[in-house]
Amino acid sequence: MEKKVNRRNFIKTTAAVATGITGLSFLPTVGLSNNTLTEGIHIIGPKDGFSPQVGTLLSMMTWMRNVVVHGVENMKKEELDYLHDSTSNTIGAMLLHLAATERQYQIKTFEWDIDFKGDGKINWDAAMRLGEKGRKYIKGYSIDYYLTILNETRLTTINEFKKRDDHWMSKVDPSGFQGMPTNNYCKWFHVCEHESNHNGQIKWIKSRLPGAKPGND
Repeated sequence: MEKKVNRRNFIKTTAAVATGITGLSFLPTVGLSNNTLTEGIHIIGPKDGFSPQVGTLLSMMTWMRNVVVHGVENMKKEELDYLHDSTSNTIGAMLLHLAATERQYQIKTFEWDIDFKGDGKINWDAAMRLGEKGRKYIKGYSIDYYLTILNETRLTTINEFKKRDDHWMSKVDPSGFQGMPTNNYCKWFHVCEHESNHNGQIKWIKSRLPGAKPGND
């Protein structure tokens, strides 16, 4: 059975947690930002409850997520399942792919000793691979299903970010991207820019939906 999420409150929930509007008054201030900027979705910078660089990165991730959700929040099942051609990915599959990518980087950078595939409730493998697996297994879900998974995955990231500081952000993996030294900041920035990349694909597919009005993509 699909989980439900109130689409109107999706961004409000994640943005509130990410920007320190709610639930952070009990946190210790040692090592956290003491130079917080004015709060708001369009304010990129340090956030209450997070070290300066962690808060700044999270504000960028929150802004990008807002853009993605705004573009899909009213889509119907048949639109989410629309396949432009035999080698394309659906919008629904790409949304689950965004959550799968974030989960993968949670496991890698938070050093969790767990199986990426999880308990089987979500087909993370198909979501990560996309292609034929994605076309076969990721379909028939409403937008609430995808937004709930995106929301839950992001809230986990936010809660884990609270536990970490700028020193953790600068920690270097000697064999990261392209086998080169890569720090955690770069890895999580990739999660953000990866979302931007797929947002462009989602917009392109939306403009090709049956009956869609001509766009400017």
